[in-house]
Amino acid sequence: MEDESVSDEKGVYDSDKIKVLEGLSAVRKRPSMYIGSTDENGLHHLVYEVVDNSIDEAMEGYCSSIDVTLNQDGSVTVRDDGRGIPVSIHQQYQRSGVEIVMTKLHAGGKFDRKSYTVSGGLHGVGVSVVNALSEWLVVKVRRNGKIYRQEYRRGEVMSELEVVGDCDDRSGTETTFMPDNEIFETLEFDYRRLKERMRELAFLNKDLRITIKDESSGASQEFHYEGGIIEFVKYLNREKEPLNPHVIYINDRMNGVHVEVAMQYLAHSYSMNNVYPFANNIHTVEGGTHLTGFRAGLTNTLKKYADDNGYGNGNDMDLTGDDFREGLTAIVNIKLPEPQFEGQTKMKLGNSEIRGVVQSILSEKLMMYLEENPRDAERIMDKALMAAKARTAARKAKELTRRKGILGSMDLPGKLADCSNPDPKVSELYIVEGDSAGGSAKQGRDRNFQAILPLRGKIINVEKARIDKMLDNKEIRSMISALGTGFDEEFKPEETRYHKIIIMTDADVDGAHIRTLLFTFFYRYMRELIDMGYLYMAQPPLYKLKRGKREQYVYNEREKREILEEWGGRGVNIQRYKGLGEMNPSELWETTMNPENRFLARVTIQDALEADRLFDILMGKEVEPRRDFIEENAAQADDIDI
Repeated sequence: MEDESVSDEKGVYDSDKIKVLEGLSAVRKRPSMYIGSTDENGLHHLVYEVVDNSIDEAMEGYCSSIDVTLNQDGSVTVRDDGRGIPVSIHQQYQRSGVEIVMTKLHAGGKFDRKSYTVSGGLHGVGVSVVNALSEWLVVKVRRNGKIYRQEYRRGEVMSELEVVGDCDDRSGTETTFMPDNEIFETLEFDYRRLKERMRELAFLNKDLRITIKDESSGASQEFHYEGGIIEFVKYLNREKEPLNPHVIYINDRMNGVHVEVAMQYLAHSYSMNNVYPFANNIHTVEGGTHLTGFRAGLTNTLKKYADDNGYGNGNDMDLTGDDFREGLTAIVNIKLPEPQFEGQTKMKLGNSEIRGVVQSILSEKLMMYLEENPRDAERIMDKALMAAKARTAARKAKELTRRKGILGSMDLPGKLADCSNPDPKVSELYIVEGDSAGGSAKQGRDRNFQAILPLRGKIINVEKARIDKMLDNKEIRSMISALGTGFDEEFKPEETRYHKIIIMTDADVDGAHIRTLLFTFFYRYMRELIDMGYLYMAQPPLYKLKRGKREQYVYNEREKREILEEWGGRGVNIQRYKGLGEMNPSELWETTMNPENRFLARVTIQDALEADRLFDILMGKEVEPRRDFIEENAAQADDIDI
């Protein structure tokens, strides 16, 4: 193969820049070590790994467009206009750069920081793992006016790298892979999920254009945001009323680290969890040193501004970080060489020096903004003072309820029928709608490991209420007490008394509303319990069908139609369960509570950004976005029981 070095001011990127650290044999034996799982999350991780290689080219300034296609046969194609993987022969291994990158674990051009100064991961790790876990993979490279092609099967080379045609001066890489059904539990890609990730990447890389297409449905979308993360914040807040009309934008470099921050306060939001940290385009959902630096810089700067300008004087009030974060939406986007992520799935950034870098840049630039925009500064200070007042009221409410024994860990709510087994790993808490259903559940349960907490009516919508108002709600206090986790700054999810928290409501519109209110509470104030996999939704049957000695419980209208067609439809007694209270204890146990028969749906958060947006639309103050959402999605609401 001829020499095909690509040279510029950053140095030559050819096959000899590829370093190899170890082989590929372990990937198929333990795939979860490399992609987290073999379920739908691991399946989509394959796409992210291939796209990340193209993103790394974009961060170096070589790639301007990425195309992702879900092909009709179930395979995925990712195409970019970057430099293309080197095709020349590697001197040490006597194989082409393409083959080394595709077949050697920890092989890539990012270890010596010459070909890549910044990357989301290690070049060869991602794409070689994808190759190992694919039934087949085909890579095409455009370099030197030629098109090169090589094919693999389950990580093994099936053909030599060969020239299959000529091309113009444009370079790039195209990777098509078919996930292996011997590895993955499902092979069905979610277009919407991938679309949101591509949108996110386009926000984080403002010069990049990304398209995604689903050949089966014909759906496609293109993303290109010249405003970058400023537009990202506007997108997240698009259905909300901003407190400061202009997004605060900070952009600077220090010690080889590029720090970008975009932030905007909302007039009617009380959440403190809408800060989204990214490191080299990876959403570090567990935070890390960049998030710690952001919080420290934000708190110290705003506190200094408040002290210097007389805010809070005479109010006997000490403003805290929580007060300054209430209602804040922010993107913290950093790009750094040699990121140190904790865990293979890269959920948390560990580089210790990054905290100081982010804190220093944010402190300097934010103070300049506040001084130059006194009206915005005044709005932010006023909101923080209101948050502090609410926090003080909430603390008094907690002290009062604690004195009454409602939030104390030793004093459980009177309505709770607890289980006898003290081991939280096997214990279950059913949060049940209404006293009637609660009575049936208490009689039908297994007292050894199942606890029952009936709730009367609908809990308060926490999306529209500050913490002090929320703690006035008796049902919420009962839940907090039953769970035993504490609350707010005292919240300790690891101390929960139950590892299964099961929401059990009626299978009608009111039941769905109560479920949504409960989901909103857990998402906003006890999200760690969701992340730990402890929150579930019970699925009671809608009908009991009976003909002669034959009985069948059915859980939706579609299932009912299918069974009636199978049975012939005549002489069938159809019992409709309007509510859980209509079931006798044995029926409730048999259909909804017996671990051998029941259907439980675990509540998960695959996309925190989208979840946050939906909770705000469905439960927030603004009516117009909610109406628009209902109109757009009405066709998907099959078999609603009013």
